[in-house]
Amino acid sequence: MSYAIIGFGSVGQALARAFARKDIDVTVASRRPPETLAPQARAIGPTVVARPLGDALEADTIILAVPFGEHGAVAKALPSWEGKTIIDATNAFGVPVEELDGLPSSAVVAKAFTGARLVKGFNHLAAATLASDPVVDGAHRVVFLSSDDEEAIVPVAALAKQLGFAPVNLGKLNEGGALVHARGRTWGRLIFQDVFKKEQ
Repeated sequence: MSYAIIGFGSVGQALARAFARKDIDVTVASRRPPETLAPQARAIGPTVVARPLGDALEADTIILAVPFGEHGAVAKALPSWEGKTIIDATNAFGVPVEELDGLPSSAVVAKAFTGARLVKGFNHLAAATLASDPVVDGAHRVVFLSSDDEEAIVPVAALAKQLGFAPVNLGKLNEGGALVHARGRTWGRLIFQDVFKKEQ
């Protein structure tokens, strides 16, 4: 399984740190040329490699860490996303509800990425929290996952565990997933909640 993070702002860098902590290879890319990302990528760790966007999109699993308004531009980079899993780490705070046609923001993202399997995840924690070690006093920091494709959650939950997090499946995007979606200028109730789970 290959991984890429698209977007290398505070959230993208926080996720890259999570991969580096576990020595998992990940490609990072953004609208900027890879040579401008490379120094920061190298500073995070040797398993984090900056590549051109087109190269990064060859990954099996792609974490979308761009501002919500930029997801459409990323989606246009490939004619089809068949066989890919998109992990939507964006937040649509401040986007007027009517612009989303009454849908959860991740459902809007899913429509843009034709053929992909989409999972909402890694979006509810502040970047600084996401970047820090998810294991504290023997408990694992929770990441909430939701998708309209139940099977798609399984490998994403496995990745979350591999990164040291405790995945919690909230179910469909418009059901439990609504708890981690912003609507207009209102955050979902689970956003910014720093929850821990002890391994059993």
